[in-house]
Amino acid sequence: MAYLDTGVLAAYYCPQRLSNAVGRVLRDISTPTISPLVEMEMYSAVALKVRTRELDLSSAGVIISRFQVDMAGGLYGIVDIGPREFHLARNWLSRFSSPLRTLDALHLAAAFSNDLA
Repeated sequence: MAYLDTGVLAAYYCPQRLSNAVGRVLRDISTPTISPLVEMEMYSAVALKVRTRELDLSSAGVIISRFQVDMAGGLYGIVDIGPREFHLARNWLSRFSSPLRTLDALHLAAAFSNDLA
């Protein structure tokens, strides 16, 4: 199992230079795992690409549809982000020395809490 953050999935689903390389790596992971936060951020990443005209609406729809099919088909394991993960992320951020940002801390806490980090 390996926890994937949104940057990896955006590179996989959205056409770019690294898409093929990310696809090869994903095929080697027995259980790619994400959290509901990844799902939310994936929609945000695609919406940003539409707003910046990197993608047209039709392409964005195809990308989101592929992602939804993969989610529904059980391609990804899902780990929750609950009070434990929020507490852990908050503790890391409260040290005031970490370069982590809020959502990165939550991703890392989800991975850490599930022995994926």
